[in-house]
Amino acid sequence: MNAKCNLLLVDDDKDLLKLLTMRLEAAGYTVTAVSSGEEALARIGIERPQLVITDMRMPGMDGSALFDAIRVSHPALPVMMLTAHGSIPDAVAATNRGIFGYLTKPYDVKTLIEQIERALNLSANRADGGKVDEWRREIVTQNAVMEDLLAQAMLVAANDVSVMLAGESGSGKEIVARAIHRASPRHGEAFIAVNCGAIPDNLLESELFGYVRGAFTGANKDYKGLVREANGGTLFLDEIGDMPLSLQIKLLRVLEEREVRPVGSTSTYPVDIRVISATHRNLETEMAEGRFRSDLFYRLNVVRLALPSLAERRDDIPLLANHFLKSVATRYRKEVNAFAPDAMDLLVRASWPGNVRQLLNVVEQAVALSTAPIIPSTLVQKAIRELEDIVPFDEARRRFEAAYLTQLLKMTGGNVAQAAKLAQRNRTDFYKLLQRHALEPGLFK
Repeated sequence: MNAKCNLLLVDDDKDLLKLLTMRLEAAGYTVTAVSSGEEALARIGIERPQLVITDMRMPGMDGSALFDAIRVSHPALPVMMLTAHGSIPDAVAATNRGIFGYLTKPYDVKTLIEQIERALNLSANRADGGKVDEWRREIVTQNAVMEDLLAQAMLVAANDVSVMLAGESGSGKEIVARAIHRASPRHGEAFIAVNCGAIPDNLLESELFGYVRGAFTGANKDYKGLVREANGGTLFLDEIGDMPLSLQIKLLRVLEEREVRPVGSTSTYPVDIRVISATHRNLETEMAEGRFRSDLFYRLNVVRLALPSLAERRDDIPLLANHFLKSVATRYRKEVNAFAPDAMDLLVRASWPGNVRQLLNVVEQAVALSTAPIIPSTLVQKAIRELEDIVPFDEARRRFEAAYLTQLLKMTGGNVAQAAKLAQRNRTDFYKLLQRHALEPGLFK
């Protein structure tokens, strides 16, 4: 059971390092041993361990400095210290700053293993009969940054705090949100995903909060709404940065009062939900420019997890490509089982502006067009070129809006009232659109 638990040992005493490695490997752990703090940081960047055990006093980067560096880059990675009696005060101080624990030399191996087990269990980083891995079954990775993010996700899943997932479009934010839900005490209840950017502004309120019969034209029956559908479970608000300001205050009220009032109703209904939100926008910039409420931001952004782009985790590309290949080939019932070496090289070197979602699309197109068991580089190159000519939906919408508004202002000579009337939008909303695209009406007069 311990074989999947990789420990990183750090000590400048090579004899002690060798002895400790032998004893821990005999206990069933996988051990990586290094002799300096600098080397330890480099190894963590290559392959993330489940636990770091370091000596306190070392030349160059000592144990305390190593711990500080790990806390910055890998905050969920537990660290234990081995220390001589003379450095106990330093070890105690490190414990107060968040180190898992320390043992004094000479140490008892049985006590050390007990401490290791406690650290692994409390950090939720060990594989235990498949239970820990089940929550992240949809996530394919061997990347150290992703592994660290998932370790943090596992920790926050146990608590009911709101989580903000940041990352580029297509980087896998919804998959991580679903993983957090599965790892949480709410895993037996509903996971409801809402794309705030895909639902028209005038429909989003009724979709979220529900409505009663007769509330508006077409409301022929009562509708609970997605917030109440998520009661007891998790509500995932994707692209929260696209939510209109008028609705942000209503969402904040629901989160603060834990009750929702359907459109057209005088009654309220209690709701118990955990909120995970996601955005590819810079919400700090959106707040500064008045497009996102700071009180809602701080309510949603209790814990922030930033997903790396696919270009930042290129070591995952072969793993993901082969995973998608197997899945797509099975779905299409095609005998396609591998990429040619030069085809895989193209995948690894591509820029991937659409991230993991784009990689899946490339694999899907290549499998669909393949006439042989091995996918050649020509099919991969064709799929990448065609898909990179297609911009993401948000970018396409931004370009359309900018061109549309520019055309209206040209037609009306910069007359905002007339342009807003043609667009069938009120002047306030129209001005907001102009501000979003940095269009000055006076330049068209």
